[in-house]
Amino acid sequence: MTEQPMGGGAAFWAARGVRIEPEAGDEDEVENLVAEVETEDVLEPARSEEAPADEPELEVVEQVAEQIEETPVPGFPQQRTSEAAEPAWQLTGGELASPLPPLKTCIEAILMVVDEPTTVVMLAQVLERPKTEVAAALVELAEEYTVLGRGFELREVGIGGDGADTGWRVYSRAECAPVVERFVRDGQQAKLTQAALETLAVVAYRQPVSRSKVSAIRGVNCDGVMRTLLARGLVEEFGNDHETGAVLYQTTGFFLERMGLKSLDELPDLAPLLPSAADVDVEDFA
Repeated sequence: MTEQPMGGGAAFWAARGVRIEPEAGDEDEVENLVAEVETEDVLEPARSEEAPADEPELEVVEQVAEQIEETPVPGFPQQRTSEAAEPAWQLTGGELASPLPPLKTCIEAILMVVDEPTTVVMLAQVLERPKTEVAAALVELAEEYTVLGRGFELREVGIGGDGADTGWRVYSRAECAPVVERFVRDGQQAKLTQAALETLAVVAYRQPVSRSKVSAIRGVNCDGVMRTLLARGLVEEFGNDHETGAVLYQTTGFFLERMGLKSLDELPDLAPLLPSAADVDVEDFA
């Protein structure tokens, strides 16, 4: 094998009759080098057009971010509907200027602590929301309680003697009356006597009515019973009779509240409760 001289170009040694043979493996290395260069030149632009290598990681990050946004805030109850979440709102000024739960949740919290029916105007002022929005939320709450079959219901009841003004309050459901009555009256006396209940019923159905007319309907003197009803706030004076000058009486807003009625129009019809003609003894006045 001819020994390869060091230095000089290939033409220089060829002119002097010296043949330079490449060592074994040189041609393979050159071909591999050329192939790598061509691959980088040709494939690099195409690689830049492909999706970035970390695209799957970006998808995972986006999914985690969506889960964080949908995670409920601790202490805030979840909405029972599939509607879009209500945007955060807050009251103005001082310590109350912080994000609050949904409107219906705040209304529920207030209704749990009131001791008398609350008007829409009062709720709107406290919550700093439009009256129409508060009224709609109250109706929705009442419907939800009925659909869910809760043991309580939200009623709109009268708070004035004539039922012109109304308010909202939570009451136990009528179907649960037997167990509620047993719990409340267990070992206790009824708050009103039978005479007081009868007198109150006469005033409710015949108002405005005088004390003497109530006594005539019941057949007994009702002065003491009427004073009891006045003291308990179930009836009140309502002017005087134009013919006799007697004091007239009517039921109060407290009566509507205790009975769970919106107005006197919701009183049950008396006709089914009255005895039939066959059950009444006809007196012979002859």
